[in-house]
Amino acid sequence: MSRRDSHPYLILFALWLMVFSASSQVIIMAPILPRIGEALQIDEALQGWLLTSYALFLAIFALITGPISDKIGRRLVLLAGCGSMAVALALHVVADSFVSLLTMRAVAGAAGGMLSGAAVSYVGDYFPYNRRGWANGWVMSGIAFGQIFGIPIGIVLADQFGFKAAFLMFGATMLLATILVWRFVPQPDVRRDTERLTVRRAIANYRELLRQPVVVAASAVYFLMFFSIGLFIIYLPTWLEATLGVSGGEIAFLFAVGGIANVVSGPIAGKVSDSIGRKPLIVTSCLGFGVVMVLTTYVIVNMWIGYVLFAVAMVMVSMRISPLQSLMTSLVSENRRGALLSLAIAIGQIGFGIGSAVAGITFIRYGYFSNTIAGAVAIVIMAALVYVFLPEPDERGEITLDAAEAGKARSS
Repeated sequence: MSRRDSHPYLILFALWLMVFSASSQVIIMAPILPRIGEALQIDEALQGWLLTSYALFLAIFALITGPISDKIGRRLVLLAGCGSMAVALALHVVADSFVSLLTMRAVAGAAGGMLSGAAVSYVGDYFPYNRRGWANGWVMSGIAFGQIFGIPIGIVLADQFGFKAAFLMFGATMLLATILVWRFVPQPDVRRDTERLTVRRAIANYRELLRQPVVVAASAVYFLMFFSIGLFIIYLPTWLEATLGVSGGEIAFLFAVGGIANVVSGPIAGKVSDSIGRKPLIVTSCLGFGVVMVLTTYVIVNMWIGYVLFAVAMVMVSMRISPLQSLMTSLVSENRRGALLSLAIAIGQIGFGIGSAVAGITFIRYGYFSNTIAGAVAIVIMAALVYVFLPEPDERGEITLDAAEAGKARSS
């Protein structure tokens, strides 16, 4: 089979495995963070910086590769990102101190920056708008499968052989994803950016995007979404271990339960958003997640309640991921899609990095309760921004910012 003749399901599987690997190696940080701290003698207040380092370099390289993917196409950027991530995760075996692991997480973040915007943009390039929610739902279900299978296995490996074993496992699956992308993922036949690509022009394009209020709103949405996740998730396992005395196995099962809820609800949410629109699901999920965060420290008195509440939280997360990504792919034409999504994701990762760093400070000073309240406030503000400022495209997804701006110019 040639790449040109690849079936859409093979393309989805390659992207799914890429998302599975990339997301799992990030999510695994939260449950094994105490193990990493013990192994490398890292203070609790500094542990969040391991995630901040990843997020910062992801943001930088997402901004760099967004315009490049608009110029040369998504396929080559996806190949470079997958291959770089596989190598970066293998290099975790040489980390023997806080500084060296911080460096390896930065390298992995750089690779992740190549993948983040290009993956969502590829779905926007290849699939029509009325099927993007469905396609994004399946691709992003890789995150959920990571929680069900990847994270529990990674936790067991970390307990038995040290934290480096978990990263090696995800490096292997990312290597397989690289092979699948090379073999089965073609370059979609879409309009590319034909102008000469320079640093100055890339910066000018980002500045032009940020002059548009809806882009500013979308960027703020991504910032608040990841900021709230950084606050809520990073120290949840640490709090559960300290409060309830739970084991690594129970933490692994917690993420598995959340993953099952995510994998069931994600594709359904994407398909429903194709029918009723993106915004209703996004706003509902944000408000629901805010309620879950506020309730966390009050109602989780045993792990059975924790399993249920975390499953609800993951349903709320899955309800907004594919609808929001599908909505974002419609805001600009295909030759600017990579730049827009990379900008939004970069700002989102900055939010995650800041949230992770702030989470360590607030957790030490005020306890996990403060993390949940701050996260809830952030996610409610996100819901308000989506409701007020983000447009709902028509069923074809053909109303773009470019067209909207042109219409305003004609009317004036």
